Amino acid sequence: MSVHELKRPPIADTTEWRVNVPQALEQLRHWAQVRPLQPALRHKRHGQWFVWRWIDVLRDVERLADGLRQQGFDEDSRLAVSGAFEPNLLLLALAAQQVGGQLLAVDDNLDAPALHNVLWRSAPTHAFVPGRQTQQLWLNQGQSLLDFAELLGPTEPPQRLRLGLVGAQLWSEEGTQWQDGLTVLFEQWLASGQALAFPESPGSASRDRREVAPSGLLLSAERLQVLASEIDSRLAPLGTWRRRLCDWAIAHPEKALQRLIKNRVRRLLGFHNLHFIWQATRTAQAQPEPVWLAEFKRDIA
Repeated sequence: MSVHELKRPPIADTTEWRVNVPQALEQLRHWAQVRPLQPALRHKRHGQWFVWRWIDVLRDVERLADGLRQQGFDEDSRLAVSGAFEPNLLLLALAAQQVGGQLLAVDDNLDAPALHNVLWRSAPTHAFVPGRQTQQLWLNQGQSLLDFAELLGPTEPPQRLRLGLVGAQLWSEEGTQWQDGLTVLFEQWLASGQALAFPESPGSASRDRREVAPSGLLLSAERLQVLASEIDSRLAPLGTWRRRLCDWAIAHPEKALQRLIKNRVRRLLGFHNLHFIWQATRTAQAQPEPVWLAEFKRDIA
């Protein structure tokens, strides 16, 4: 397949997709110094949990930054990333910031015409797209793609997780379709110094979340609505006595039976250690807050 060069506008307009977290690298170096061997990232791959320590994250970012420079990436370059949030994408995003180039987050659910428009306007010089189906869309638009393993070079693979997963850690099951997602993840993760965990895939998010039992959720408003639907699907059907019992439990949480029902629902969702839900400022057009979310927020306040 011949790869054609996109016709670019005279000046790239990157405002809509640009990601900028000024303190990210400084905070990363801080945690690599004070907590070098503590978990920083966790990701499930091929059914196994893997962990990156803070010192591993810093070293990988430095190696990736060198790899980007070898690919011609510099202060005038623009790296577009598109896909599910996971360690490789975050590490490469941090490496681009270390080199000094621009970082762009592009929705990974775009069709071909919409993607063409984004690439024409933003004019990325480099791109990283881990999803195989999405990769072909980008290649069809004449955009060459970076190879993560080639950029990183020979290095020790991440460690299989031998210790228990449960503990203070953040959780995300999003991707670059959440426009502000990378900014939120970097700010919350690097400010707190907690481990940040990701599911193996969107389809396994519910199961993997139960294994992790996170203390904090970093989710968009749209994803919170998906979780609300997931909770509803796990409750008894509307109109049944079991559903009326569940609704009664939410309305009267002070009684032992009601607390037992609520705690069971929490465990089914992996929320039994939840203490924090990040939520964007609500707008007038936003959907009403789900009852379950209001209930959890009251519990963890």
